Amino acid sequence: MSKTQGQPRPQGEVRQSQIISTYGPGALVDMAEHSVIIGGLQSWRGEGPLVHEDRLLSALRARLELPRLELRSPPQQPDRDAGPPAGLRAFVFPEWFVAQHEEQRWGGVARPLVHARGLDKGSKAIVNKRRVGVVPIRFVQACINGHISDIQWRLFAHDGDSDCSRLLWLVERGTSGDLAAVEVRCECGASRGLNTATLQGAAPLGFCRGRQPWLGGSAYEDCRSENGQPVPSRFLVRHATNAWFGSTASVIHIPDRMGKLKKAVDNAWDSGLRNTKEQSQIAMLRELVPAIKAALEGFDTGEVYVEVLRRNGLESRQTRSVKEVELETFLAQQEEFGEESPGSDFHARRLQLPVSAVGPMALVDRVVLVHRLREVTALLGFTRFEPPATSFNGELDLPVRRAELAREIKWLPAVENRGEGILLVLKKEAVESWLNRPAVRKRHAQLQAGFEVWRSAEPLRKKAEAPGLAYTMLHSLSHLLLTAISLECGYSASAIRERIYASSQLGYAILLYTGTPDAEGTLGGLVQVARRIDQHLKRAIEAGRLCSNDPVCAQHLPDSREEDRPLHGAACHGCLLISETSCEHRNVFLDRALVVPTVDVANAAFFEPGQ
Repeated sequence: MSKTQGQPRPQGEVRQSQIISTYGPGALVDMAEHSVIIGGLQSWRGEGPLVHEDRLLSALRARLELPRLELRSPPQQPDRDAGPPAGLRAFVFPEWFVAQHEEQRWGGVARPLVHARGLDKGSKAIVNKRRVGVVPIRFVQACINGHISDIQWRLFAHDGDSDCSRLLWLVERGTSGDLAAVEVRCECGASRGLNTATLQGAAPLGFCRGRQPWLGGSAYEDCRSENGQPVPSRFLVRHATNAWFGSTASVIHIPDRMGKLKKAVDNAWDSGLRNTKEQSQIAMLRELVPAIKAALEGFDTGEVYVEVLRRNGLESRQTRSVKEVELETFLAQQEEFGEESPGSDFHARRLQLPVSAVGPMALVDRVVLVHRLREVTALLGFTRFEPPATSFNGELDLPVRRAELAREIKWLPAVENRGEGILLVLKKEAVESWLNRPAVRKRHAQLQAGFEVWRSAEPLRKKAEAPGLAYTMLHSLSHLLLTAISLECGYSASAIRERIYASSQLGYAILLYTGTPDAEGTLGGLVQVARRIDQHLKRAIEAGRLCSNDPVCAQHLPDSREEDRPLHGAACHGCLLISETSCEHRNVFLDRALVVPTVDVANAAFFEPGQ
C-alpha cells in the first residue's frame, strides 16, 4: 500500500483473498506495536466493484432474507497517491497489556498488567517511576455467538466482586507456557491460576455481555442461547486457530444455458410439452415423441421440468442445490461446453477414454478437462470455537450461529478466482453396488458411531448431519489423487483444491482445480496431467494401501474416546490429511479403507484388489 498525501500510512496490508479466508471482520491481527480486531463492513473505506454471479447471489439473498444484497470486492488501496484512501479499518483490541518489566516474585517471573487507560500518550506504562513498553495480553474471553471482550482481570484475580485497585501482575513459572504455571496476582495478595479459566461447566469468566468490538467500541447485543439462557464466556488465546472461522459460500461459474434451454422448450412446446405436469411425463415424451427428443437433446430432464413449471406459473417442487447445478453441467451429453477464448469464464472438454478400460479406470465413467473456470467465494459471517459448515451439497447449512459482519448488511465481500481443473466421474451403478455390500455397511456403522460421539460432545453440533458413505469415499479418493497429481502438474499440493459431488440422483464426481485472483491458475498443468489420469489414479490407489503409521492408522476406531479422532477412519498425516486450504471440509470425514484395502479392513474398498 502506498501513502496517500495527507493521510496516515497504513499499518499493514493483506491480500484480498485473505479478507475472505483469514482476516475478515472480527478477526484478531497482530501489528508491529499492538493487536487489533478488523472492523465491520460499515467501517471499511472505499467501495470495491460489484462481483457478478447470479447463482451465488440468489442463494445468499434467499438464505439471508436480504432481497437487495450485493456482492463486492474488498476495498483496495489505490496505487497512486492522488487516489482517495481505501482499506480496512481496525480497532485496538485487547485493551489490557503486559508491561515489559520483569521481577522475580512469588516463585516466578512477574510482569505488571496494565489497562489502556493507564498508559501515557506514548503508549508506555509507568512502573516504579520508569516508562516501559507494553505488549497486548494474549488471553481474552469470547462466546459461541462470536462476541469477544477483555477478561475482567480484577474480578478474576479476586474470584468475584472486589473494589481493590492495586496493581495486578501476571506471574509465569517455568518455560512451558502451560496455563497451570500461569497466575494473575494482585498486590493485595489475591491470586488465581489461569487454568481455572478453562473450566467451562463452572463459568469461571461469568456470562457474555454481548460485546462486538469489530462494530465499534459501544456495540453490544443481548447474548442468549437458543433456549433463552445466558451464554457463558469462554477462555480464548488470541493466536489460537479457533479464534476466528470465516463462514463462506462459493460456486463454480456455469455458462448461461438458459437462453438455449428456453429456445429448446419453445421448439417442443406445441409437440406436447405444454401439457406436462410431472417430471416423469417429460422423460416419457422424450422417449416417445421424436420432435421433443430432438428439441431437448443435450438438456437434463430436471432443468426442462423447472422451465416448464416457470412457464406455467408454478413453483418447482425440487430445489436444485449449488452442486447439483454444477454437476448437471459437467454431466451434460456434450463433448465441449463453454467458450475457448482468453476472456472466457468457463471452458471444458470431455476426454476420450479407451473403450475397454482396465484396472481402476474400469470404474470411471468420464473425465472432463476444465481448461478455464471461475470460482466466486463470498464471506457471510464468522464463528469462534466451532467452525461453520456448509452442507455437503454446497448449500448453506450452519449448525452454529454466525456473528454478523456489519450492523446492517447491504453487501458482502467476495473474491473471484480463476483456474483450471480435472473432473473425475465414477460410474454411478458401480458406486451404488458398492454401497450395498455388507462389509461396506459394517464400515458405515463404525464411522457413524464416531460421528455420534463427535455430535454429542458439544450442544452446538446437535443439528449437524453426516455426509454419507459415498461422500467420505470420494473425499478420501480426492485427497489421494490430489497428492499424486501435485507431484507432476507444476502446482504445489496447497495450490490445488477439491470439490466433491455426491448425488444419488445425478452421480458421483471429484473436481480438482486451481484458483487465483489472476491468470496464474490457468497455466495448463492440471489439464496436461489429466491426459494421463489412468497413471495418476493407479499411483494414488497404490499410495493409499499402506500408510507409514500402519497398523496404528488402519486400526483406528472412530468412536475411540482415547484417540479423540471421531471424524476419521483410517486417516492421518501420513496418508490422507492435506493442507486445509485445499480441503473443502477441514480434513475430516476421511477413511482410506473405503477406497483401497488396508491392513485392518480388506473388504470395504471401492477399488478392490487387482484393480
